[in-house]
Amino acid sequence: MSKTGVFICKKCSLTLTNPLVKLSNLDSLNDNDKEDLIQTGNYFVSNGEFYTDAKGKIIINKKDLKNFKYHPDSTRLNGCCGLDGLDGLNITCKNGHEIGTEYSDCWIPHCIILEPELIRIKA
Repeated sequence: MSKTGVFICKKCSLTLTNPLVKLSNLDSLNDNDKEDLIQTGNYFVSNGEFYTDAKGKIIINKKDLKNFKYHPDSTRLNGCCGLDGLDGLNITCKNGHEIGTEYSDCWIPHCIILEPELIRIKA
């Protein structure tokens, strides 16, 4: 993947993010509950340290996501104060194609995890 660009839906090419820069140094990540894991304008490919089930997936700030909607299957939208992401992919592009998972509940750092097989980056 390129170091800078926008992510798009692989199925319909809808733009999903603002322009993002790949983080090479992960020291700025914030693992505090209820706070953004990653600063806006950046993304990183998970090594499994944060959200162990996310190894190899793209992690972004929710504020950088656009042209999305929540999954029509309400069983995937669980959480007490936000979405806990424990019940499968919970966000789609506006055209209804699954793209990733929002983590925004009170007991976890907040982020969006995009599935690399469902999105691509456009420089």
